[in-house]
Amino acid sequence: MTKTILIATDYSLESLNILKKVLKEKNRKEEETQFNIVFVSGYDMGDSIRDLLFTTKSHIFNKIRSQEFCDAFSIIKNKYPHLINKMTCDIFTGSFQRTFNNYVATEKIDEAYYSPSVKSKGKGKFDIIPFIKKCKDLESHEIVLEISQSLPERGRLAEIFVEV
Repeated sequence: MTKTILIATDYSLESLNILKKVLKEKNRKEEETQFNIVFVSGYDMGDSIRDLLFTTKSHIFNKIRSQEFCDAFSIIKNKYPHLINKMTCDIFTGSFQRTFNNYVATEKIDEAYYSPSVKSKGKGKFDIIPFIKKCKDLESHEIVLEISQSLPERGRLAEIFVEV
């Protein structure tokens, strides 16, 4: 059996701690379920015709996703091969709840996880947590992250090896 999980992210290493907590819990349950994991961030494409026509997802990901995130993403994927069917990154570009509900239905998302401490900030990014909370067809869970501010690995790839 396969289920799809949405994780609200800002493509920082901190947001991968949500996935680590979820997978640790799913591993503890020892179910036979595999998961398709979709990392989703809100991104405002703007209203420029040129940007709308010629901007691709890969161009956007090059702007908002760091190399450390991609490396840590692969490490987690390799740590839980029995739980993870596939992991992908995506952006949500809509601005209405109805659009988000359609996105959830189209992607066949069963559960969503988010943390209030991981907020999408920066040029073009917006927070999708309000959309997740209002979606009636989605089982959503808030994950509380206790991240030490004095962590020497903070912002580096080594942060992914810290237990949460």
